[in-house]
Amino acid sequence: MTAVAPRFDPVVHAPPRLQVCGLLAAVDTMEFATVRDAVGVSDSVLSKHVKQLEDAGYVRVRKATVASRQRTSLGLTPEGRAAFDAHVAELRRITGS
Repeated sequence: MTAVAPRFDPVVHAPPRLQVCGLLAAVDTMEFATVRDAVGVSDSVLSKHVKQLEDAGYVRVRKATVASRQRTSLGLTPEGRAAFDAHVAELRRITGS
């Protein structure tokens, strides 16, 4: 992780959104269904959290048709990656680790 100024981010902090950001931080993109299953929430709950992250400019949502099926993929924006890194740095600072 690169050095970032620790900053608590209430948009990232909610447990499902923190999990989404953590999953997406490790990849360029991930399918919506994969994120949903990893976080363990319904489509509607994940959609709500993704919308909040998207509105903050932290997540980009891309829709594409693959084999006649609509696929949705998620990815962190550079701003989202920076916000997540800063949030994790602040949690580490708070916990002394």
